[in-house]
Amino acid sequence: MHTLTRTATTEMEVTSIRLEKELKDRLKELAGNQGYQALIRDILWKYVQQKSSDYVHSPADIRASIAATAQKEEHCVITGQSIQPQESMLLGLTTYGDLVPISMNSLLM
Repeated sequence: MHTLTRTATTEMEVTSIRLEKELKDRLKELAGNQGYQALIRDILWKYVQQKSSDYVHSPADIRASIAATAQKEEHCVITGQSIQPQESMLLGLTTYGDLVPISMNSLLM
């Protein structure tokens, strides 16, 4: 997982992004003393981590699970264990709204 180190802004690349005024104002409110640009960087790092193929979830990341059957080989996002085609598995709904493959006993850990 990416550790949020404080990189000097002089070492960062400048990127322009257009935001609606209401969105920018809401981000400023949420950011408080942190600053909205730092908040946006934190949000983007978290998104990149979550979408990374090597991201490991913890059972606490799972809000709900549904019984399923693997149609192709999958890998459990908690243990990394391989789930074979036609093997029973769970689909876990993460706190971020993603459905992810989970081996049957990985939530018991």
